[in-house]
Amino acid sequence: MAGGTASGKSTLAHNLASRLGANCLLINHDRYYFDVENPIGHNYDAPKALDNDLLIEHLKLLKEGQPAPLPIYDFATHTRQQEVDLSPPAPVIIVEGILVLAIPVSRSLFRLTVFVEASETVRLERRIRRDVKKRGRTRQSVMDQYQKTVQPMHALHVQPSAVGVDLQLSGEGSIESETTRLIAALNPYFSAG
Repeated sequence: MAGGTASGKSTLAHNLASRLGANCLLINHDRYYFDVENPIGHNYDAPKALDNDLLIEHLKLLKEGQPAPLPIYDFATHTRQQEVDLSPPAPVIIVEGILVLAIPVSRSLFRLTVFVEASETVRLERRIRRDVKKRGRTRQSVMDQYQKTVQPMHALHVQPSAVGVDLQLSGEGSIESETTRLIAALNPYFSAG
């Protein structure tokens, strides 16, 4: 499940995971950021900022019915922790993040591709609110980062990854109704085994 920053994809993914319960494993692509020595000016929105090879390795393990040692990324220190989350496979594995559909090899592993749309105005205001409230940022620092890396990378990598998806959802509408649409799209996979 992909979509632009603050499009609602994480909220939808968490809502779906909550409704599916034990039948689901939710993996946030943000777990796979590489360590960052100097976060000021770092481009977190380019595919090379993430350890996509490790994500692919973990997805293959899970698809084979094996547990996967998912990394734990500490956003306060901008480093991956020594410990991992050893996660067992589940019938439904949700992988969510802005770039998960922009990586051709990982995209090829997904049975259902979903893109969450929201207008740029909505995404930017949500991002500002989130980063000021939860990450101790200033409005201006969020705007500067958005203009320098977030918006250009969205245009270059994120939005193009919406082409050819199986399902587009609205990140501006009712979370419950969009989750219901998502569950309906998953139903054929449950009946197929």
